[in-house]
Amino acid sequence: MEVEYQEEYIKNSRGVQLFTCRWLPLSSPKALVFLCHGYGMECGDFMKGCGTKLASYGYAVFGIDYEGHGRSMGARCYIKKFDNIVNDCFNYFKLISGKDEYKNKKRFLYGESMGGAVALLVHKKDVNFWHGAVLVAPMCKISEKVKPHPLVINLLTRVEDLIPRWKIVPTKDVIDAAFKDPLKREEIRGNKLIYQQKPRLKTALELLRTSMSLEDTLSEVTIPFFVLHGEADIVTDPEVSKALYARASSEDKTIKIYPGMWHGLTAGETDQNIDVVFSDIISWLNKRSTDTATCDNPSASASRASQDKVSSSSIQQMQGWKAPRLHSAM
Repeated sequence: MEVEYQEEYIKNSRGVQLFTCRWLPLSSPKALVFLCHGYGMECGDFMKGCGTKLASYGYAVFGIDYEGHGRSMGARCYIKKFDNIVNDCFNYFKLISGKDEYKNKKRFLYGESMGGAVALLVHKKDVNFWHGAVLVAPMCKISEKVKPHPLVINLLTRVEDLIPRWKIVPTKDVIDAAFKDPLKREEIRGNKLIYQQKPRLKTALELLRTSMSLEDTLSEVTIPFFVLHGEADIVTDPEVSKALYARASSEDKTIKIYPGMWHGLTAGETDQNIDVVFSDIISWLNKRSTDTATCDNPSASASRASQDKVSSSSIQQMQGWKAPRLHSAM
């Protein structure tokens, strides 16, 4: 199916110019999918494969670069308040959903890594508005393996108001840790729109606080969701996705853990692995996009098949597993 690509700049409530993009099927879309990208990433180039793939299967896909990310204005990768990102996404997604041509279409959130946290928080702003969420290696906390020492966190907290934009937070190379395929890894590293320096102080602490808050409120998640995670992910811990699956109040929830795969499920694996991941995502979306429940009542579609769903590749790992008490992580 042919896909049309469009770009547009909008201004947020703080007067900052933000980049938006969309991938549209040439016929009327099955449903709307709203992209929430990861920390330091962007939509137009990095998520092009995702947008194109979903649009080629009939979905209208919309992306927005957060303030300070990608082509949007603002200090590079500086997150003064995580709520600013959530509010910008919420306002833009609502604006698109209200257009005449989309009013009767189902609405799905799609978040990768930090974007998974954004998607969950966007959902919480209006829990009855969304019909589902695809959460790829979501950041409900950050793995202990890439977290600074507690003493470092304590020191940084003491000086955050003095030097909020300083790039002083010690961290490992996330690109090396996230993307398994060497050729794809270097292609991603060559994308100058992706932030590749040390995290700014305030940004790092906002990510920490957001992950801690999400960790404590996983039971408040009610949206139908499909959470996907690489078993060998060392950026966001797959145990966190298992905890989300176990604790969420959603009646319609699905989890799949991919053996041997890393953090970058949709961009950093072999082409064959990426095809498998997208096949699972599209299958999940297709089933819920064709549901007979009305678009104005997402909760009706959640109750139609409320049995918890676990993929066959995850059953062995989940047997005998109990949700751990998660610790805060950077």
